[in-house]
Amino acid sequence: MRRRQFIAVGAAASLAGVAPSARGSSQAAKTLRVCFQIPETGFDPAQTQDYYSNTIISHIFDAPLRYDFMARPVRLVPNTAAALPEVSDDFRTFTIRLTPGILFQDDAAFKGQRRELIAADYVYSIKRVFDPRWKSQVLFILEPARIIGLDQVRQRALKDKQPFDYRRDIEGLQVLDRYTFRVRLERPNPRFVNTLAMANPLGAVAHEVVEMYGDQIMAHPVGTGPFRLAQWTRTSRIVLERNPTYREETYGFDAPTNSPRLTDDVQRLRGRRVPLVDRVEVQIIQEAQPRLLSFEQGALDHLLVPIEYGTLVAPNGKLSPNLARRGVRLDVTPMADLTMSSFNMEDPLVGGYTPEKVALRRAISLAFDNDDYIRQVFKGYGVVAQSPIVRGTFGYDPQWRTGMSEYSPAKAKALLDTYGYVDRNGDGWRERPDGSPLILEKAAAPSELDRRQNEQWRRYMTAIGLKIEFRIAHWPELVKQSLAGNLMIWNFAWQAGEPDGDLFFSLAYGPNKGSANDARFSLKAYDELYERQRTWPDGPERLSAMHDASRLLVAYMPYKFHLHRIQLDLAQPWLIGYHRHPFTTRAWAYLDIDNDTYERPQA
Repeated sequence: MRRRQFIAVGAAASLAGVAPSARGSSQAAKTLRVCFQIPETGFDPAQTQDYYSNTIISHIFDAPLRYDFMARPVRLVPNTAAALPEVSDDFRTFTIRLTPGILFQDDAAFKGQRRELIAADYVYSIKRVFDPRWKSQVLFILEPARIIGLDQVRQRALKDKQPFDYRRDIEGLQVLDRYTFRVRLERPNPRFVNTLAMANPLGAVAHEVVEMYGDQIMAHPVGTGPFRLAQWTRTSRIVLERNPTYREETYGFDAPTNSPRLTDDVQRLRGRRVPLVDRVEVQIIQEAQPRLLSFEQGALDHLLVPIEYGTLVAPNGKLSPNLARRGVRLDVTPMADLTMSSFNMEDPLVGGYTPEKVALRRAISLAFDNDDYIRQVFKGYGVVAQSPIVRGTFGYDPQWRTGMSEYSPAKAKALLDTYGYVDRNGDGWRERPDGSPLILEKAAAPSELDRRQNEQWRRYMTAIGLKIEFRIAHWPELVKQSLAGNLMIWNFAWQAGEPDGDLFFSLAYGPNKGSANDARFSLKAYDELYERQRTWPDGPERLSAMHDASRLLVAYMPYKFHLHRIQLDLAQPWLIGYHRHPFTTRAWAYLDIDNDTYERPQA
């Protein structure tokens, strides 16, 4: 869902020695080996929002719905729900009926008893997001939905500084029977059904588990999903194992018609019980070269290709001959994501709504060359972003243009001169209008990618006489600092979790300060547009409001939107069924390892 962005391993090696073999059996235990490039933060659906933690959460916890892993266009299907929700004509009432007999994984919290998933677990899990105790980073997903009566309970807990009242009857969140619950909204929300497929925040959590582990719940995820947490060494290694209490689910997807390879894979996997592997081992490898070398050595089954090696792995978008000879597979996916930089609107230098403050941010934006940035940092694998509307979501038009993408150092210099940002002391750097020093500070992680991005930032800012320095910290710390409003400028990316752009417009919604709104932007005109477009069905009226909101973001520039990425994925010849889904992070349950044909190097 949220931001993406790297532990070293052994010396370089080639896959030339990895030859097909009859070793192994399809009945032997199978381990999927993958890596993250950014450390996780923890595994509680109510607390985390980063992409890597969410990936683990989506394999341990179940939302009521999920996406068909292969269907394109994307399609929602029941997960723990017995059927798709019953939705009222006014899009305000959603009734969800669960499949009986689904079990949580065994845990000491259940005192030796099998624990069935029931409707009350989802109601409890939704309430946890609103409980101030958990300081939920995904509140911004549910709060704008306006579940009748729920925010009032939250506000009372905040005002009275008392525990959240979980026993209080809430009109908009009701258990109808053991397996049925109903959500009622204050306003129409035609796309709320998409939220029911998000493990963050809709992954079902049992109250017994929360009560037993308390503030340590991030390290004790207990869900009903296909895997359970077996080992966790923070920022280093995560191991998942097959959940022995997982319900009967079989692989029943249809392959896209334009992919013969996937058609063959799907035919091999159809009817098999999910998950297809017994174990998933995740390494945290923050630097790009060790990640690539691990894949070349056969120590990883899948690799999200590091940006700086894109042209080496796939020159001109085609898999390199040496990898092709080894049977490695390449997936090229236009991503439903947005890479951006935020300006802290409460910062005394870059923040504020007065003309001179707006002029400074606009000048920084005009000096930033997105086309060059994509070439130099992303090796051409990206498309310039114009607005918060991302590919694969309603309203995206590759031909639509805004001032967000304009590059003009001359205009930038003119703006700075006009509003008094000039070099008064002759040292080559501009000062503030009052003559005090002007030093931009951009936050960054200690990774190779961030270093490359910082080089580009320095070059673009130097060209217009702005001095910039860099605050270096690890990713989890940067997340905390940004949520607290302590970063001046920060760049990150968001990945869509549904086929709609509402998530990205929420980045600038005033009430989301401290969660999704890293820029801490607050503008009444924007908030009104955001709230209206949420209630309308997809169509010209909604698109017009989204365009108007986009123009306000260009005018005030709380964010500089950079690009939508094009992702390269590599899969070893023994990895069966890999296909990147544009929204879901729950893929590992549907992948298989071919032990019969290939001998994988020992990790």
